[in-house]
Amino acid sequence: MRQVYVAGIGMTRFNAYPDDVKWFDLGAEAILSILKDAEMQWSDIQAAFCGSVYQGTGSGHQAIKEVGLTGIPIVNIENACSSGGSAFRLAYQSVAAEIYDCVLVLGMEKMPRGPIPSTAFRPWELEMGFNLQPANYANETLEYMIQSGATVEDFARVSVKNRKNGSLNPLARFQKLVTIEEVMASRPIASPLRLLHCCPLADGAAGFILCSKDKLKSASNALTVAGSVLTTGVYGDPFYQSAQKHSIKFPPKEGMTEMSARMAYEEAGIGPEDIDLAQVYDSMSPSELWDIEKLGLCPKNEAPSLLRAGKFDIGGDLPTNTDGGLMSCGHPLGATACRQIYEIALQLRGEAGPRQVEGAKVGMTHASGAGPNASCTILKK
Repeated sequence: MRQVYVAGIGMTRFNAYPDDVKWFDLGAEAILSILKDAEMQWSDIQAAFCGSVYQGTGSGHQAIKEVGLTGIPIVNIENACSSGGSAFRLAYQSVAAEIYDCVLVLGMEKMPRGPIPSTAFRPWELEMGFNLQPANYANETLEYMIQSGATVEDFARVSVKNRKNGSLNPLARFQKLVTIEEVMASRPIASPLRLLHCCPLADGAAGFILCSKDKLKSASNALTVAGSVLTTGVYGDPFYQSAQKHSIKFPPKEGMTEMSARMAYEEAGIGPEDIDLAQVYDSMSPSELWDIEKLGLCPKNEAPSLLRAGKFDIGGDLPTNTDGGLMSCGHPLGATACRQIYEIALQLRGEAGPRQVEGAKVGMTHASGAGPNASCTILKK
């Protein structure tokens, strides 16, 4: 398989847009930004892979129609919160396998208001309220607190860190600093989680052009795709967000997130010690901590103490969620994984401004969602 390059990147601001702004408007805006960044024309694109969750039939077609339908294959991917990461992986594989030389990746979403109406559950599970995600995360949070000794204040520190990072990101939905006291005083959602432990929803789009080396218009900003992996749930691996619990009789040797990280490291030919920065799925602030551990980026149960020591700050040894993560950017489901990859690309290109991680050469992203599934992407400078 040949080397694949990220030739161009683009992203809208993540925000709560008025009703007359549609997902295809956001998608088209991102596409034009991507083409400009790659110094390419729409006629250069041979195929498009578009991730979204709640946008209905032919969502990618509707966005691309705003730019111009040219007969290329358009593949629409719905894979919950890993939709954008799944689109990226399919696009990467199509170029690596020499099926296409130049393709578009697009993740986009215009979110309905209120709690996410997840339909990734059986009817009886929906009737019993299993799809109420704050409650699912609260159950997992309580278990994590018992295992790791983490406190609710530690989770507040994640929110404070990510909101601080978001204040440096003009494309984040929320750019206001918060304090530990403000997080702890915010209204209860599902004990022990409070409002400011939970990510907001948002609308937005982000994406890329992936291509072979000979199709690059500008090599100076090109990045290599070192690994792109997608995994799904493993029997007995607890994933409360898809109503999966521990198996006492058949515990798995490796969980879904651990598997995705291991496969990504193997594909990239590196180890977790080689990662300079990471974008980790922080839909609830506690999940950032346990996901860092599952990705092998720190020993099990040590993320809370390392957080307190500043390891995950922008100036720390492993800057995490440098753009503010879901806590600041919000969560347009189909666009979130692409937003994470966009931030890594921006950092590796040295274009992240006041939140720039000095000397960053290797970055990793991780997103997970209902199904369950998990996607990991590794980019190299």
